Amino acid sequence: MDSSWVTLKGRPMRDMTEVLRRFEAHAADEDRKATHEVYGESFEDAAFAFIERWRPAADDQGEIEVQLTDCESGERQCFRLDLVGGEAGLCD
Repeated sequence: MDSSWVTLKGRPMRDMTEVLRRFEAHAADEDRKATHEVYGESFEDAAFAFIERWRPAADDQGEIEVQLTDCESGERQCFRLDLVGGEAGLCD
């Protein structure tokens, strides 16, 4: 593995010299007033960064839906993150 990789809670992450995109994110069940700025290489990376930093409450299945907006393009995506299995997928 490239020496610029470090592990954060079991998830590989590039060092901060990597160019990151800026996103706005909030848990899907929270008001948009709870939106926070996060950085990531992708929507999925930003979704994990959001839950690591802001720790929103999970549902009964141990999952969190995160709404993300790319601050440059305006593109929006929603990810459902499984906190137990560490998996992520697009919301239904």
